Amino acid sequence: MKYVFYVLGILILTLGISFTIQSDLGTSPFDALLVGLSINVGLTVGSWEIILALILIGCNSFLKRQRPEVLGLLTAFITGIGIDMWLFLLHNLITPELWYSKVVCFGIGLVVIGLGTATYLHTNFAPIPIDRLTLIIQELTRTNIFFSRTFIYLVFLIMAMILHGPIGVGTLLTVCLGGLILNCFMPFTEKVLGRILTHSSTSPNYAKDKNHSI
Repeated sequence: MKYVFYVLGILILTLGISFTIQSDLGTSPFDALLVGLSINVGLTVGSWEIILALILIGCNSFLKRQRPEVLGLLTAFITGIGIDMWLFLLHNLITPELWYSKVVCFGIGLVVIGLGTATYLHTNFAPIPIDRLTLIIQELTRTNIFFSRTFIYLVFLIMAMILHGPIGVGTLLTVCLGGLILNCFMPFTEKVLGRILTHSSTSPNYAKDKNHSI
């Protein structure tokens, strides 16, 4: 059951990312970097997600002084496929022209990203390398997710600006609100997933005991 929520969380996350890209108001600094690389160098946005994941896995391994989390590459691979899939599906369906429709599209994306990230992080299976880096910085600096996430966003913002990625008012909102939204969703998803996973793990035993009593 945990792995179902792991994949579901990533699919929700990538849907949110695709909404922000389609809004044309600017994406998160990391996604802006991916789009910038895709436009200037080639390959798809999802492909660059996987390539940068390899680099970040090495960085995380150095900071934690432990063996590289190869499973993080699996998460990045699913994320990369998810981004390309949603962008392909939404390309003709969602192309907001008016400013308020762009704001709605971006707002939906930002909230969905927070929900998806919080959902798959609580499965504690294999975080996307950038999210693992968020948790590592949180641990090393002894702060909260809001601070560590904002710090990482600022670093990628500079890199995205150099590559002329889709930087806009949405990027600023992501830097300011992304960590805050994730911080809000974390306790909510922990409570919901805790109940579901606990129920699913105890139900078979309960049924077994019930059969024995009969």
